Amino acid sequence: MKANIVIIGGGISGVAIAYNLAKKGMKDIVVFDDNYMTGGATGRCGAGVRQQWGTKGNCIMAKMSVDFFETAQEELQYHRDIEFKQEGYLIVATNKEEDEQFAKNVILQNSVGIPAKQLSLEEALEIVPHLNKDIVTSATFCNTDGHLNPFLMTDAYYHAAKRLGVKFFYNEKVTDIIVENSKITKVITKNYEVITNKVVNAAGGFSYEVGQLAGVELPVYSENHEILVTEPIEKIQGPMVISFSKNIYCQQVPHGSFIMGRSDLDVERGHDIGSTHKFLDEMAKTAVNLLPPLGDLRVIRQWGGSYNVSPDRQPIIGDTDQLEGYYLAVGFSGHGFMFAPMTGLLVSEVILGLPTTIDITDLHIDRFKNNETTEYEHSVV
Repeated sequence: MKANIVIIGGGISGVAIAYNLAKKGMKDIVVFDDNYMTGGATGRCGAGVRQQWGTKGNCIMAKMSVDFFETAQEELQYHRDIEFKQEGYLIVATNKEEDEQFAKNVILQNSVGIPAKQLSLEEALEIVPHLNKDIVTSATFCNTDGHLNPFLMTDAYYHAAKRLGVKFFYNEKVTDIIVENSKITKVITKNYEVITNKVVNAAGGFSYEVGQLAGVELPVYSENHEILVTEPIEKIQGPMVISFSKNIYCQQVPHGSFIMGRSDLDVERGHDIGSTHKFLDEMAKTAVNLLPPLGDLRVIRQWGGSYNVSPDRQPIIGDTDQLEGYYLAVGFSGHGFMFAPMTGLLVSEVILGLPTTIDITDLHIDRFKNNETTEYEHSVV
């Protein structure tokens, strides 16, 4: 088999890249994934979509991705509702330091067109009345943030890309990338040999290993982040509620269940995506502390998923001087789903040698040379 490009990773980022390349006229695009569609990080994510970030790059990526999500069903000619619910994100501050930082964040967000605003405690309680007012000092809110079905969104990209001729091979593990004279010549899988000189690494939690196959060293690692979901109840909460200091995000999804997650500072790096009693215990305590009525809900299930983490918690997008024809869409630090539309667009522009829609210098892997990166994204759970 021959291909103009092989994309390794068929989650939301990979299918978005494939779609954008095909839309721009590239032929013979092949996508490999060693799992089923959404079997990796995409299908295990919290499904939130927010624009309230602390770095300009992430703000712009998120804002332009939301713009796409708002018209994605029509753009991709998808036969189902992608279930994009825009009822906002309420990000609560629990101390003076957060309150001051969030004020700066809102100024940054407003500067790139994100309609975020800072709220008093009283204003926050009008939006989510069951907040624990004893621990919240203020909040920020953006009404165009929301929740999106990751399975349907990925499927929409997949069908649109297939109509444009992209070939997808799921449950097909890439075992080697052949490099001769500093150029890619083949991609080897368990069943195929593909002659190509271009590869995209969109492998999510296994991005580092896919880099190693080609001799490309990536400053990323993977770790497990757990989530739980409760029984469904009648609607009591519109927006996603996040607290960075309390280490929680919590959303009532369209069918009534609450989905929530938190980080574990002690989690080991690696590919474990199991679930633990420790998480269940700490998640329950955190959720009930911030949103007391949730203590009455029964937990239905819990699971883990992979964050592929970069040193500054911002994605790594573009080419690399380590290997000609090797392109990166890695290191999203748990937020690849919500950035996917811009990832697909920007990576396609880089591959085709087009001017990029936004300046991605600060997202290029070169920012880590000699520790040149200056911005760190603190707004991560």
